[in-house]
Amino acid sequence: MISFIGDYTCKLDSKGRVALPAAFKRQMNQAIDEGFVLKRDVFDKCLILYPMKEWERQNLLIRNRTNPYNKEHNRFLRMFFSGTAEVQADSSNRLLIPKRLMDFAGIGQEAVLAGQYGKIEIWSPDDYEGFTKADDDFASLAEKILGGNWDQTKEE
Repeated sequence: MISFIGDYTCKLDSKGRVALPAAFKRQMNQAIDEGFVLKRDVFDKCLILYPMKEWERQNLLIRNRTNPYNKEHNRFLRMFFSGTAEVQADSSNRLLIPKRLMDFAGIGQEAVLAGQYGKIEIWSPDDYEGFTKADDDFASLAEKILGGNWDQTKEE
């Protein structure tokens, strides 16, 4: 799994294309040629860009935990997959963000591309700044998640 490092404010052109930051391109290698899936985030007003291999891994996780013949699971699947788009980088390593997804995330002429494990979040700059500044209690959250019985032997 690729671990994307950094966050970058990028300009979009008039067609809604954003150039991948050089640091992300270096971290991706062949993923650029394989394509991406772009979707609405489940929790926040941002978009998630998955390299195709990570998207397939996410699908396997979902497939193993859902039953399409269970009404509640089927509703989840419908909502999870709505608002997805397969995107390819052009010869200039730009990605076209569909207008409906730009509207969902409130993205205008600029976007913040923020790296995480296996994915890149795409935010409007105002929402990203508000989100990162609003979490004043990050130390408490880190302690709650990481400070318990931490097993240091679990390395992959």
